[in-house]
Amino acid sequence: MSKLIVPELIVGLGNPESRYDQTRHNIGFEAVDSLAKTWGFSWRENKRFQGLVAEGVSPYGSKMRLLKPLTYMNRSGQAVRAVIDWYKIAPDSVLVIYDDMDLPVGRLRIRRSGSAGGHNGMKSIIAHLGKQDFPRLRIGIGKSDGKRQTIGHVLGKFAPEEQKVIEEMLDISVKAVEKSLKEGVEKAMNIYNSKQLKIEN
Repeated sequence: MSKLIVPELIVGLGNPESRYDQTRHNIGFEAVDSLAKTWGFSWRENKRFQGLVAEGVSPYGSKMRLLKPLTYMNRSGQAVRAVIDWYKIAPDSVLVIYDDMDLPVGRLRIRRSGSAGGHNGMKSIIAHLGKQDFPRLRIGIGKSDGKRQTIGHVLGKFAPEEQKVIEEMLDISVKAVEKSLKEGVEKAMNIYNSKQLKIEN
């Protein structure tokens, strides 16, 4: 029987400047913002952790911390390492939420472990944790349509017809995280990895 994995730290990945707000690459920030709003947590900057931290008690009675690294994406691991060292959190109790171009808008994928898949934020976290055995929740942002470079795609905003789906995906992400807190990451995987929301033009 596999070990029950229940997150203690939830990290959303993104870039800190306002010009990156609501871009595809910052969907991780939006996801933890949704969690903080749902749970009534307040963000505060913590220079020791090089990030914004929100903490409190989850709906299931466990102490929970949310983190938005302010290091820029490719150095996210510095902030994550600082938090887990300070609070003595096991790496496999860290859940990272981030964008994934290989998933279409309207899909999410939860995994117990895995490679960075070319994502610079995840590369940094894996390097700083020295392992890749920690859960992650990837939110689909879709591939570039070919008219613009990949970097322009991930740093661009969602199209109007995608925005409604993204808002629903953020709600589903909250439900998926809450399920992982209540019954473990594996249970959340079984329920939410098969969901697909359609974009209506």
